[in-house]
Amino acid sequence: MKLFGRRQEKTELERVLDGTRRGTGSALMFWGDPGIGKTAVLEYATSAAADFTVLCCRGTRMESGLAFAALHELLWPVIDRIDALPAPQAAALHGALGRSGAAANRFLIGVATLTLLSDLATERPLLITVDDADLLDEPTAECLAFIARRLRTEPIAMLLAGHDDPAHGGPWEQIAGMEVAPLSDADASDYVRHEVEGADADTIRRTVRMAAGNPLALRELPGINDADGERAPVGPLLRRAFSARTARLTPQARTLLLVAAAENRGDARAIREAAATLGAGPAAWDEVQRSGLLVAADGRTRFRTPLISAVVYEEAPFPERQSAHRALAQTMRGHDNEGLRAWHLAAAADEADEEIAALLENHARDCWRRGGYATAARAMRRAAALSPMPADAGRRLALGARSGWEAGQVDTARELLDRADRLASAEAVALGSGGLRGIIEFACGDQERANQLLLRDTHAVAHAAEAVELACLAIRAGWSGGSVTRQADALHRLAELATAAEFPEVTLISTVGQWWSTDPGPQPVPWTDDTVAQLDAVSWRLMPPAPLGVAWGLELRLRDVYRHKVDELRRTNAIIGLILTTSQTVTLDIVRGRWTEATANATETLRLAEEIGAEHGASQCRNSLAWLASLRGDQQAVTELTSRTLELSIPRGVRALTAAAYWHRGQAALFAGRPGESLEDLLRLTEPGHHAEHPTFALLAAEDTVEAACRAGRAEQGAAALRPLQEWADRTGAPWAVAAAYRSAALLATDDAEDLFQRALQVPGAAERPFCHARTRLLYGEWLRRARRRTDARVQLAEAAEVFRRLGAVPMLERSLNEQELTGQQLRRTESPKGGIEVPLTPQELRVARLAADGLTNREIAAQLLISPRTVGHHLSSVFPKLGIVGRGELARIDFENGLRLTVDSSP
Repeated sequence: MKLFGRRQEKTELERVLDGTRRGTGSALMFWGDPGIGKTAVLEYATSAAADFTVLCCRGTRMESGLAFAALHELLWPVIDRIDALPAPQAAALHGALGRSGAAANRFLIGVATLTLLSDLATERPLLITVDDADLLDEPTAECLAFIARRLRTEPIAMLLAGHDDPAHGGPWEQIAGMEVAPLSDADASDYVRHEVEGADADTIRRTVRMAAGNPLALRELPGINDADGERAPVGPLLRRAFSARTARLTPQARTLLLVAAAENRGDARAIREAAATLGAGPAAWDEVQRSGLLVAADGRTRFRTPLISAVVYEEAPFPERQSAHRALAQTMRGHDNEGLRAWHLAAAADEADEEIAALLENHARDCWRRGGYATAARAMRRAAALSPMPADAGRRLALGARSGWEAGQVDTARELLDRADRLASAEAVALGSGGLRGIIEFACGDQERANQLLLRDTHAVAHAAEAVELACLAIRAGWSGGSVTRQADALHRLAELATAAEFPEVTLISTVGQWWSTDPGPQPVPWTDDTVAQLDAVSWRLMPPAPLGVAWGLELRLRDVYRHKVDELRRTNAIIGLILTTSQTVTLDIVRGRWTEATANATETLRLAEEIGAEHGASQCRNSLAWLASLRGDQQAVTELTSRTLELSIPRGVRALTAAAYWHRGQAALFAGRPGESLEDLLRLTEPGHHAEHPTFALLAAEDTVEAACRAGRAEQGAAALRPLQEWADRTGAPWAVAAAYRSAALLATDDAEDLFQRALQVPGAAERPFCHARTRLLYGEWLRRARRRTDARVQLAEAAEVFRRLGAVPMLERSLNEQELTGQQLRRTESPKGGIEVPLTPQELRVARLAADGLTNREIAAQLLISPRTVGHHLSSVFPKLGIVGRGELARIDFENGLRLTVDSSP
C-alpha cells in the first residue's frame, strides 16, 4: 500500500520486521492524535510482512468491559491449536476465552498465549498488530504486555497503535514508543491529490492549511465549505466534517450508524437485528454502505475509521443512544452474551435499576472466576452506581475493591473502599471486602493503623479462617511497627479465635504464638514434618516473616514452605500475596548463599511491586538488594536503595524496614573498613524511641555491632551488643546465633579467643550459612596472623577467600587476600576484587539450568518461569558453553550450591 511521507516510521518498521526475521522479536507502540495515521502505519506493516503470519485485534469501547474479548479476536484464527498446549495452559486459555469453566490464572494465561504464539512462529515469523490499544479490555492488555516483554528471543513482532505515549505509564510502559507526527505540507498536498479526485489548487491549499497535517482531516475536509477561512483545531473540524457527511443520510440510515457505533464490536447480525427493531431495515443498510462510512464483509462491520464511530455516538442525543443500546440488549437475550447484554442495559440506564445492577454483579463474578479482576472491579463500580439501595451499592463497591486489589490496582481498591464506607457500615464493608482496609494498610501504609483495622475486622469477616488470617497479619503489623504491645494484643485475639471455632489451622496456633513470643524463657520452636505439612495447607498470611524465621534458625525448612507458597500464589494469581511472599524467599536465599537467585527474584519482584504500588513489598526488595550490595561492596547502590526505603518507611512507622535499611548501611560501612560510621548506624537499632529501633533486627545485627565496636576501639558497646545475642543463642540453640555468639565473644576476649573461634567453626549447621562461616574463618585467620602463627592463618584465610570468591563478596575477599599477603604468602591474583567477580550465568539462565537439571522439559520450565519454550532453549544454548558441558544430561552433575562446579562421578 502507498504510505505518504512517514519516512521515519517506515525505517523503524523495516528494522523491527528484519530483526524478527532473524529471530529477534520486539514490540513497538505508534502513538499520536486521532486520525493522524496510526492505523495506516499498521496496515503498511501488514503489507510489508508478506512472509509473516499476521494476527490482529482492535480495542473497542464496548468490549473494553469484557474480559479477554480482544484476546479472543486475536487468537480466533488459531484457536484450534490451543489443545496442543500442555494441559494446564490449554485449560487456562480455554477458560479465559470463555470456552470452558476452568479457573483463571493470569500468569498461566500469559504463558499459554506466549507458548501458542511461539509455536506458531516456528513455522513463519509472526506479526501481531493491535489497533486502538487504549481501548483493549484490561486482561487482554495485561496479557499482551506480558508477552511484549518476552519477545527478545522470539521471531515475533508486536506493533500497537494508541493515543498516548507509553512512557507515561499504564500496561505499555516498558514498550518502545514512536510518535506519529503530522504530515509535512508537501506530503499532505500529495495525499490530498491522491485521495480527492479533481481537487484544484485552491482546495488543496485550503485543506492543507486547515488539517494541520492530520491525514483523516485531509481526506474529509475538502467537501466542507470554509466561509471565513479561519484555522480551527482539528477536533472540531473533523466533527463538523463527519456531521456534514451523516446529515446527508436518511434518518433510518443515521439510526443504523448509531446502532453500529453503540455495538462497537462489528457483529453484523446484532447490528442488523437491533437496527431493524428501530425501523432501519435493508434500505438503510444499503445506504450506509454506499456512503462509505460503514464497510461490511464476512459477517463483520467496521467504520472507515474509529473516529467516525466516536463522533456518531457522541453527537447523538442521549434518548437515541438509549434506544440503540436497549435494542442491542434485546438481540443478545439467549445468545450466551449476558455480560455484554448487561453492559448495554447499563449504558441505556438513566436511573437506578436493581435488575441491571444484579446482572452486572453476576457478570463481575464471572469475570473474577476467569481472572478478569480489573473488569470485575469496573462492572462492580457500575453496578453500585445503578443500585437503588445505598447498602447494596456499598456492598458492591466493597466487592469491587477486592477485585481491584486482586488485579493489583491499589489506588482503585482504596477509592472504592472509601466510597463503600460512605454508603454502608464498616462491618458490612469489612464483610464484603474480606477485611481489605487493614490488608491494604498492612501492605502499603501505617503499621499501627493496620494492626487496629485488622483486629477490628476479625470480628466482621464471615469465616473463622479469614479471621485467623487477619489476626496473623495484625501480629505481623505489630512486629513490623516494632510494637511489642500491639503484637501482644493481636496474639491475644488469635488465641481467642483458636478457642472459639474449629478449623484446620487451629493446631498450628500454638506454634504461631511461639514464633512471636517475647517471653525470655527457653522456647525452641517445634519444626516437625507435621508443622511443615500444616503450613503447606494454610494461607501465606500465617507464615512468619523471613527475618523472624532466620532469627529462629529455621531458614532451611522455611524456605521450602515459602517456595511452595510462591508456586501456589502464581497458580491462583494473587498478586499482592505473590509479592509479599517472594520478597521473603529472597531473605532466606541470601543467608543460604544463593545470591544470584536472590538478586533475580528481588529485582523482578521490585519491578512488579512498583508497578502496582505495593510499597512495603517494594521496600522489602530494595532492602534485600541493599543487603546484597553491602556484601558485594557496592556503596552507591546501598545508599540509593536504603534512602528510598527510609523515605517511605519512616513516615509510615514501618520500623522493620527502617531497621533493615540501617543494618545494611552499617554492614556496608563495616565491610568497607569504616567501623566508626558503621557503629553509628547499627546502634540506632537499639536506641529507645528511634525510628530504627527493632528487637529482631537488633538481634540479627548484633554480630556486626560487636565487630564494628571492636574495630572502632569501643569494646564496651560491643560487650553490650553481645549479651542479648548470647541470651538468644542459649534460649533457641539456633546454630547461627550460637556460632555468632562464640565469634563475637572471641573478638572481645583476651585469653581464650582461639577456643571461642574454634567452637564457632564447629557448631553443627553453622556452615549452612556460607558467608557467616567464612567470616568466622577470616576473623580467626586475622587473629592467628597477629599471633604470628602464619601457617595456621593461611589455612583459615584461604578457606575464607574461596567462599568469598564464589559468592562474589568483594570487600571480604579483598580483605582475605590482603591478610594472606601479610602472612608472607605470594598470591597470583587472577581477578581484581575491586572490579567485582563475574557470575558465569545470568539470573534467568541460572533458573533455567536448575530446572533442567531437575529433569523438567522446556515446556515445563517455560510454564514455571513465565517465558516461552523457545526462550528456554535459547537460555540453555548459552548455559552449556558457559558451564563447559555439551548437553542437558550433564546439568545433573553441576553443583549449583558451590560455584557451579562440575562434580566428578565417583561411582565404579
